[in-house]
Amino acid sequence: MKIKLERTYRSKNGNPTFVYGVSGNASDLGAYEAAQGEYYRTDDNGTPLWFTTRCVGPNGKLIITTNGNIVPDMSAFDQAASIAAQYGGNFGQELARMSAASILGTSPAPVEVAVKSEAKADDGDSLGDL
Repeated sequence: MKIKLERTYRSKNGNPTFVYGVSGNASDLGAYEAAQGEYYRTDDNGTPLWFTTRCVGPNGKLIITTNGNIVPDMSAFDQAASIAAQYGGNFGQELARMSAASILGTSPAPVEVAVKSEAKADDGDSLGDL
């Protein structure tokens, strides 16, 4: 099942709540409704809604576990974290940034690199001790 972020709001406890519209084939949506039980909600157009306090980006996928729980498919995030950890350092950080942008459907912002230049005395046309 696919999800698309519809809106966000703060709960009465002050927690951010993310509301996703759920789409899929009739079988998936029937399974979703059964899994949600008394918590099943739709918008004014009849689109099923999924509420969570964990943002998964503007779009994503839902999975119904063998226990009947509805959870976001976080496999792309797990893969990105694994790749970044494998390489570490600046390269791993850059891979993580690019992966996150890809998952979230955004363009990564260009990274500015500071270059330190050192002044060097001009030896003229001398080639040194060749």
